[in-house]
Amino acid sequence: MNQNVTPTIARRAVMPVLIGLSAVHLLNDMIQSLIPAIYPIIKTAYSLDFGQIGLITLTFQICASLFQPLVGHYTDRNPMPYSMVVGMGFSLVGLIGLAYAGSYSLLLLSAGCVGIGSSIFHPEATRMARNASGGQHGLAQGIFQLGGQTGGAIGPLLAAFIIVPRGQASLAWFSLAAFAAMLLMIWIVRRHAALDHKPAVTPVAAATPAKPVGPAVNVAFAMTILVILLFSKNAYSSSFSSFYTFYLIGKFGISVETSQVMLFLFLGASAVGAVGGGMLGDRIGRDRIIWFSILGALPFTLALPYADLFWTGALTIVINLIMSSAFAAILIYAMELSPGRIGLIGGLFYGLSFGLGGIAAAMLGELADRVGIDSVYRLCSFLPLMGLLAWFLPSLKEKPAR
Repeated sequence: MNQNVTPTIARRAVMPVLIGLSAVHLLNDMIQSLIPAIYPIIKTAYSLDFGQIGLITLTFQICASLFQPLVGHYTDRNPMPYSMVVGMGFSLVGLIGLAYAGSYSLLLLSAGCVGIGSSIFHPEATRMARNASGGQHGLAQGIFQLGGQTGGAIGPLLAAFIIVPRGQASLAWFSLAAFAAMLLMIWIVRRHAALDHKPAVTPVAAATPAKPVGPAVNVAFAMTILVILLFSKNAYSSSFSSFYTFYLIGKFGISVETSQVMLFLFLGASAVGAVGGGMLGDRIGRDRIIWFSILGALPFTLALPYADLFWTGALTIVINLIMSSAFAAILIYAMELSPGRIGLIGGLFYGLSFGLGGIAAAMLGELADRVGIDSVYRLCSFLPLMGLLAWFLPSLKEKPAR
């Protein structure tokens, strides 16, 4: 038995810890979202093509994904709560680098630093959220995701009203947010430490080694399906985070500021979907949420490339509201397939989320240079069809949360 793995504490959800983690997640993902939010500015300033824009996203996402499973695997055995503070330090350095980068190579390096910061933050924060859930795992992940999705949505607004008018160097102002996150992380770690010293309600169960719910082959097969479903979601989402503003400007002739506001509306819908998906998953089952969250968006994605400006905005909100409910369900489903490996699963799936999104952004950027943004969105509209693979997921016997 691994003595260092902290069991989930069977009691009510510890809301101060969950809310604190959500707030830090907001600040972390807000900083991340500033990278794609400044693409319209740096595309002109550095004379970049869509392929180079996609490469920036790929660099950030690969750095964010490469280390997460390793960090999660290590912290499952050797919890390092204060590592989150170190991770935010990397993000702080990257943010200042983005503000004052004098070349494309420095942009790539700075984006990579922000990605490394994210790779350190997510596994440990996921473990803390699980421990503070009181058994309401969907609710806890929904609250945690609410912060991240909200932070990701704020970035375009900050770009529209601060960075676009004041220039790239104004990114340095947001180093204050990184510093505030580091202070909040220290408070959370101290508050969370009290949980580890309280006895669980079921000490015998806690002492039992966690085992997978089925044969290793079946677990691996289910994990593979979850990864493919996550790819379909993130490939579609990545087409928006990286290229939606260019699509709107090119197709409808709107201003950069207006395009950023519409990107905010798209991303903002994900905050509501994340909480809703997490809470419903506790009650009706993860598999049903996964079915709905990916395949349910298909009619709307198919209609989007042919919509006018108003309906483009409306459809994107509905699409992301539905699709964003998937992540908490996929993450918790994976944790239940392989219990006792919270950090590893959190790091793996957050890492895959970043990595797959970055690969998709790079591929879509190259494709956009060849066939145009409009054609890319027509092709992406079929990605939710991958949701049919949810049929092959094994059914988990889940007890409704009370």
